[in-house]
Amino acid sequence: MKVQEIKGIALGMGIKPGRMKKLDLVRAVQRHEGNDDCFGTDRIRHCNEAGCLWRGDCATEAKSA
Repeated sequence: MKVQEIKGIALGMGIKPGRMKKLDLVRAVQRHEGNDDCFGTDRIRHCNEAGCLWRGDCATEAKSA
C-alpha cells in the first residue's frame, strides 16, 4: 500500500501523519486500532493475523529492516 493511501486511513482515524515514514504511520494506525504495533518486525515469521491489512507490506518491510 502506498504512503498516500495510508495517510488517508490515518486521517480518517484522526491521526495527523505529518511527515511520518510508512513504518511509523502504519504502527500509529495499529496502535489506534488497539492492536500490537508490529508492522515490519520479525513477528511476521509467526504471525497468525491472516486478515491484517498490512500483511503483504509487512513481510517486505521486515526483510529490509
